[in-house]
Amino acid sequence: MHSGISGLEYCSPDGKWYQVQTLPSTIHRCPLEGLVLDTTRKMSQLVTVNNFIDGKFVMTKEYLDSFDPSTGQVWARVSNSSADEVDTAVQAAEKAFPRWSVTPVEQRSKLMLKIADLIEARLDEFAEVESHDQGKPVSLAKRIDIPRLIHNFRYFATYCLHDLNRIAPTSPLHFFDSCVPKGVINIVYGYGWTAGTALVEHPRVPLISFTGGTATGEVIRKSAAHLNKRFSLELGGKNPAIIFDDCSFEKCVETTIRSSFVNQGEVCLCTSRIFVQRGIYEKFLEAFVAKAKALVVGDPKDPNTFCGALISKQHREKVVGYIEGARSGGATIRCGHGVEHLSLPDRCQNGYFVQPTVISDLPDSAPAMTDEIFGPVTCVVPFDDEAEVSLN
Repeated sequence: MHSGISGLEYCSPDGKWYQVQTLPSTIHRCPLEGLVLDTTRKMSQLVTVNNFIDGKFVMTKEYLDSFDPSTGQVWARVSNSSADEVDTAVQAAEKAFPRWSVTPVEQRSKLMLKIADLIEARLDEFAEVESHDQGKPVSLAKRIDIPRLIHNFRYFATYCLHDLNRIAPTSPLHFFDSCVPKGVINIVYGYGWTAGTALVEHPRVPLISFTGGTATGEVIRKSAAHLNKRFSLELGGKNPAIIFDDCSFEKCVETTIRSSFVNQGEVCLCTSRIFVQRGIYEKFLEAFVAKAKALVVGDPKDPNTFCGALISKQHREKVVGYIEGARSGGATIRCGHGVEHLSLPDRCQNGYFVQPTVISDLPDSAPAMTDEIFGPVTCVVPFDDEAEVSLN
């Protein structure tokens, strides 16, 4: 989110905010402290995303291609950071920490509220960028992702003011009234096995926060165990929904459609297993499949689109692999991939799309029932009573 904080708004050391105009697909010098700015204004041209270290954007020797999931085309070049660049970022953070650590809470709160205001002023732009990067519908990013980002900044900016256990410093540092000091925020991009490993194993990084797959989480813990780091790990899950005979039927169908397929199923909390009591199983399955078929899959720019593209070509292959594996194992694919034809506009023909897919008639031990698929795939299975379903 560096473009939202520093791309067009810059806070100079005198504490004043400046507007800086940028041009598409170029990198130029800003007269304010020689800051190098990325330009990410026009999505029709290739975007360059540089590291942000010690208060400035820093180019790298190598760049990675970033593909727009909805088209399969390269839309950005992203820094491919080395261990040296990670170390430079750590040094910048260490240099900034002594002064930042004694900044009054009230001033930090004002800063976070300012950031929220800047993001809100460019909400539509952020939503477009998020869609290009992730493949989700622009309408979803405008309605949920970016507003949630703004809300988070404002929530924590005000929550911290009510912490009765905090101790305010005796000498406020007025420099921090309205801008982020150099080195407080550092952003490095790159592959997990290079930049990620360098960060995890760096002896002067005391805490690691990671969201991703369980296997990667295990590697992270093992790699840094000897350093006694603190961890915050949000790893894989296989979220179930349990629907009983006496449910509010229509409400359950609507709710599980959203919880299963919003954001193409690429949500940690998405419902990927639906257990339905046998008395309403067939009725539920019929209604659920009908609504899944009615969901619009297509161009993220189309306001009618419910499901956009999956995050990458490799991830699409993984998701499709689970569907085909279930099919070859004897399960029934009620709708979705391989059942209905998917009609896409010309610009999306090479995108990474998978239709909402509903699977039934498969055992609890099937990979589609046990593994986190992280896509628009859900399994619907019957149960007889609470004792039975609680075992699953």
